[in-house]
Amino acid sequence: MKNNIRRYLACDLGAESGRLIRGILENGRLFLDEIHRFQNIPVRSGDSLHWDLGSLQDEIIVGLKKVGALGESFESISCDSWGVDYVLYDSQGTHINPTFHYRDPRTAEGVKNIFKRLPWESIFMESGIQFMPLNALFQMGAETSDRLNAAASFGGVGDAFNHWLGGRAVLELSMASTFQLYHPVKKDWSKKLIEAAGLQQEQLPEIVDPGTPIGFLSDDLVKQHGLNRMQVVASCSHDTGAAVAAVPAADERWAYLSSGTWSLMGVELSEPIINDLSMKLNYTNEIGYGGSIRLLKNIIGMWLIQECRREWEGQGDALDYEEMTRLAGEAAPFKSLIHPADSRFIPPGGMPDRIAAFCRESSQTVPGTKGAMLRCALESLALLYRNTLQDIEIMTGNRVDVLHIVGGGSRNRLLNQWTANALNRKVVTGPIEATAAGNILIQALALGHLDSIEDARQVISNSFPTETFVPVDQSKWDDAFERFQSLESSTSR
Repeated sequence: MKNNIRRYLACDLGAESGRLIRGILENGRLFLDEIHRFQNIPVRSGDSLHWDLGSLQDEIIVGLKKVGALGESFESISCDSWGVDYVLYDSQGTHINPTFHYRDPRTAEGVKNIFKRLPWESIFMESGIQFMPLNALFQMGAETSDRLNAAASFGGVGDAFNHWLGGRAVLELSMASTFQLYHPVKKDWSKKLIEAAGLQQEQLPEIVDPGTPIGFLSDDLVKQHGLNRMQVVASCSHDTGAAVAAVPAADERWAYLSSGTWSLMGVELSEPIINDLSMKLNYTNEIGYGGSIRLLKNIIGMWLIQECRREWEGQGDALDYEEMTRLAGEAAPFKSLIHPADSRFIPPGGMPDRIAAFCRESSQTVPGTKGAMLRCALESLALLYRNTLQDIEIMTGNRVDVLHIVGGGSRNRLLNQWTANALNRKVVTGPIEATAAGNILIQALALGHLDSIEDARQVISNSFPTETFVPVDQSKWDDAFERFQSLESSTSR
């Protein structure tokens, strides 16, 4: 490990907010400093839901101006974003608007169209990716012929911003693997899935491995904002790939939970598990740094809480997350449970009513207070994590001893404790800014400033505090899990 002081920039774009973060690597430790934070607010147009890429670009420029004012020199910059969504480019490399949001209702039609062309069994065996209507394959199935014919290529959202910064127009592998168009065993595009999506061979972008330098910051950005001509790196463009690279795991048998708007829970493997069991259980095989496989389940996560908060704020009752956690902790336990994987909880809007309807339809007590509503959501999430862990242990044949929770959701100490209780396993939390940390350390690996992913994870261990939660109240959580297993999800295949 090299000991020079080196500076990097991470542009971390999440479904709710974005941030530009400075990382300083010095003597085996990483120091993070948030330069600029901004909201990511989608745009409604009739029934459609789009991403406002222009607004995100404007906010990144604000952040770059702040970076320029620091008067420092940086090694590189890289953008990451959520998975599954894509940007279409025309023959001039210009974005074809709009860029659709994965919660846009068009995906339902896309699923029907794709299933007319290819059965689900073939889709899974080709991609190893779980069924989710929001996957890029199904989104492309909803595209109009005019838009697809006008597209010369496509990329992920993080890839699009790396290109705007000055890098080549590429699709980074961790992002490509979320699109359900890539064959992780053959390590190439799936011809069957490309054809089902209505794409032509000449429209397929160049795929690069995580940790690939792809160019330099553009001259315009350098001159306009007083920046040095730093390199642009495709780190892990998919934020989960970056976050898992920053899990401070030791040699013990571990699983991870990247906790944010979505909860992504799984284990790191050397080879994908694509068989009848993983298809039946609806698991996904995404690709991470160094060709690693993330066998995982996408779980709806803190979206339940975020949407309750947004709904109540619209009614004039604004609550911060700390207050919401307090209310949940004070409510009576296990009065009502939902199945968070139910498809009714995916669209935005009306979340408290959706939770109430699920409880009513399953002959449970309808939560009568905000605290009861929040407790119902959080306890149900913890129980879904237990169900997920059981699946993973069955598929891999290995027991997991510790769950590492990283990302913004790891701030919720109440949910961390309930997760330990539900799993009857030790839970270790941190770092909170795992995605930005992983993004930056993959940049360092790309430029030869770190030697291995093991080095990078040691840097994380040296740099960020962790907190350990041990399970309690096991019999109560076992009883609750029996009830939870009786609930049905309309998303289950």
